[in-house]
Amino acid sequence: MNHLEIFENIKLALDKAPRNQYTAELHLQMIKYADDLKSITAKEFCEGAGLKNSFGTEFSKMRNLVARLKAAGLHTNQI
Repeated sequence: MNHLEIFENIKLALDKAPRNQYTAELHLQMIKYADDLKSITAKEFCEGAGLKNSFGTEFSKMRNLVARLKAAGLHTNQI
């Protein structure tokens, strides 16, 4: 899956998320696609997903968590 398809999937997931679950859904999407997006910057993520640049910090945090989550048994391809 290319970056454009991933960004479209993220946008759709965020559009469908209940208002009070938006940030949780965003974090989940960041974790889900972390491996596919490891070559991009936080700024590029925000631009591609149509988010404010302030979400770049969240993207970096979630990307850093992925290794620990995988070590604990999470399979990101099952999200």
